[in-house]
Amino acid sequence: MTEPSADKPASPRRRPRSTSWRSADILRTAAIVAALYVILKLLWFANEIVIVAFLGTLFGVAVAAGVDRLERFRISRGFGAAFVVISFLMVVYALGSFVAPTIAQQGHELKQRLPDAVERFEGWLNERNPALVSSLLGADTTQAADTAHAAAPNDTTQLHAAPSSRLRENLGKKLAGSAHYLFPFLTSTVEMFAGLLLILMMSLYIGADPVTYRNGILHLFPKRKRERIGEVLAAMATQLRKWLVTQLIAMLVIGSVSAIALLILDVKAPFALGVIAGLLEFVPTVGPILSAVPAIAMGFLDSPEKALYVGLAYLVIQQLEGHLLIPLLMKGGMDLPPVLTIVTQGLMALLFGFLGLMIAVPLLAAVIVPVKMLYVEDALGDDIGVEDDGDG
Repeated sequence: MTEPSADKPASPRRRPRSTSWRSADILRTAAIVAALYVILKLLWFANEIVIVAFLGTLFGVAVAAGVDRLERFRISRGFGAAFVVISFLMVVYALGSFVAPTIAQQGHELKQRLPDAVERFEGWLNERNPALVSSLLGADTTQAADTAHAAAPNDTTQLHAAPSSRLRENLGKKLAGSAHYLFPFLTSTVEMFAGLLLILMMSLYIGADPVTYRNGILHLFPKRKRERIGEVLAAMATQLRKWLVTQLIAMLVIGSVSAIALLILDVKAPFALGVIAGLLEFVPTVGPILSAVPAIAMGFLDSPEKALYVGLAYLVIQQLEGHLLIPLLMKGGMDLPPVLTIVTQGLMALLFGFLGLMIAVPLLAAVIVPVKMLYVEDALGDDIGVEDDGDG
């Protein structure tokens, strides 16, 4: 057994690595947390501007795709972006001017006849389940009916009229409150037009020069990460563009098919109801349900059987859309879990009203792409093929 050489210095003993934080680390962490808190507070305070900015970015991505195609014909990006935006506005204006008189007339008719439809529905429901009508009316209606019965026990006309008028009054108050909650941006015409103008201007600038904004985001990351972040941004843009184009086509198709179905069923105000169905198609899952309610109510003006046929027609249309139209338009499209989509829509609607509900699905699609690519693929090592889904 050899002894260690006397002239060879002994190796120094390694000191255990210190796990305590230095003052500079503590200050840096506190500054980051404080900055994140301030940013979140600012985003919450200016949530409407943030939502409008997201919509501008969403439409800007779609405009950029059109400009890319026009660039193949040696059309400058600035002129191409203006051409795409102005062409879209002209198409919307042409369609609006063509159907606006009919829509306005039927919209007025819809507003006038919906209370009658609600009254007929209440009468039909009262014949079959009076307890349910009492629960819809509330305890105050029951007390009012008891008072009226005590005052005039033989006057049955007042007893039948009171619940009906009370139901219409209660529904009117609830609908008015829901409209104020869901459509707060319509309370100010100036705010609405300012928001639309901001969306158009953002989509114009992003469509004309998307590289500038993409490079600006990339410069926020280290150089070794920029290539991967560029892939993530490209996948996000593809998903958002595909979703928006699909929704616009689906809005046109669903609105037209719904109007034709209501015409065949001889439901009053079919074109107005078709426009409602087309507009609410922009809000997946929840929108089709909301669009069916006024159509079914108008069906009750003729008979409960017609209301049932209207409900079945809307159900068939939505099934054909979900199993035929959307898969055809979005080949290899977004894979969003339905439960996660519904929860996101509910949360965004609770926090930000109708605007939050409107952007819930594209926002979820934008968030889920970097989660899959940066966390599931890069951090965990699972290959889920996000880039393949985003192509095309």
